[in-house]
Amino acid sequence: MNNKMFKRVLITLLALFLVLTIFAPISGVHAEGEPIDVSAKSAIIVEASTGTILYGKNIDEMLPIASMAKVMTEYLVLEAINKGKIKWDQTYTPSEYVYKISQNTNLSNVPLRQDGSYNVKELYEAMAIYSANGAAIGLSEIIAGSESNFVKMMNDKAKELGLENTQFVNVTGLENGDLLGQHPDGTEADAENKMSARAMAKLAQSLIQDYPEILETSSIPKKVFREGTEDKTNMPNWNWMLQDLVFETEGVDGLKTGSTKSAGSCFTATAERDGMRVISVVMNATDKEGNLHTPRFVETEKMLDYAYKNFTIQEVYPANFQLDKKSTISVVKGKEKEVKVHTKDALTLVVKNGEKDAYKPSFVLDEKMLTEDGEITAPLKKEEKVGIMKVEYTGKGEKLGYLDQNKGMQVDLVTKTAVEKANWFVLSMRGVGGFFGGLWGSVTDTVKGWF
Repeated sequence: MNNKMFKRVLITLLALFLVLTIFAPISGVHAEGEPIDVSAKSAIIVEASTGTILYGKNIDEMLPIASMAKVMTEYLVLEAINKGKIKWDQTYTPSEYVYKISQNTNLSNVPLRQDGSYNVKELYEAMAIYSANGAAIGLSEIIAGSESNFVKMMNDKAKELGLENTQFVNVTGLENGDLLGQHPDGTEADAENKMSARAMAKLAQSLIQDYPEILETSSIPKKVFREGTEDKTNMPNWNWMLQDLVFETEGVDGLKTGSTKSAGSCFTATAERDGMRVISVVMNATDKEGNLHTPRFVETEKMLDYAYKNFTIQEVYPANFQLDKKSTISVVKGKEKEVKVHTKDALTLVVKNGEKDAYKPSFVLDEKMLTEDGEITAPLKKEEKVGIMKVEYTGKGEKLGYLDQNKGMQVDLVTKTAVEKANWFVLSMRGVGGFFGGLWGSVTDTVKGWF
């Protein structure tokens, strides 16, 4: 091979190497639309308004949740406020137990004076922003008289909200071993709060939907406790994804971090972009360095990017939608012999990019309302529910699930108009007409038989 030919071959090989280098996939980065790999023991991403699960990893295993347990404490505080059981300006003097916990600077705390007076609002902000443990216990004593009573309320509320795989043993998320031997009655000395990622996301969803004012506090990046006094304490938010903090991420406005030796690096996040709110949970997130605080934010950013790049909220079917040849029901004992039906509300779904048409609707009538002949009996009110419209996913991707496993893609089916019950005379005439109609049919059949 002469020098000229050798140079051409060498240039071709170098060019090929350069192209392959530029376009080779980078380890750990996923193309848009591909499933992600979250480095955590458990993780979930949920669209908040529908409860649609966009991604899940080991979502039903109970794991320690550390200070994410305070999400339930926040729920019960806001519930007590809204029901008028406590007031924001209501004052409280710490018990000896709360005082001692608040003095432990190895834990997240704002130091409280044993003879001090603190209102509910400042204790709540210390808990929601800075994860102050003494403040959280103080709030439980204000509402329930003791932490033990409050823990019972937490578990009762969990059942009410339908949270499976959930166990609360204290109000802070600390390990019971950190509570100076005063762990709540009925709990083990080494116990810790545990939930599944699904349950944690469902709790966060309930909190945001029932008490959206939580976001006004959880989104505060930093605040000073007792500002202007000698007890002032800086309270930087442990959620480093908020505006102006280390991992600032678009749209993030909550919700709660957590970390203990057993729980590892945990974070329940929520963000809103372009009208879609997402909730994500990572439990025991990890990195190669074994850091406790940063992995939860790295993995959460990865999850939020996946959600917003690949999914949108869309109205797939409008309100008053009707299916051809499926939107009329026969009515018995009514002034009219049939009634039109349509969907009560628009059906809004979380749709993966390019798949708005990958859904097939069907009307399913309530069998309890139907006769043996498949008719419905008058009287009927306008907009009376008579069934549901179900939607089946027909795309090629993986079918999305829901936080509530009994929920599906459906909307109520209702009557378009009212149908009054016919009076006895009309019903009698119909009966007579039916009799003679049947008799005439028999006669004509007989005549036909003669020929």
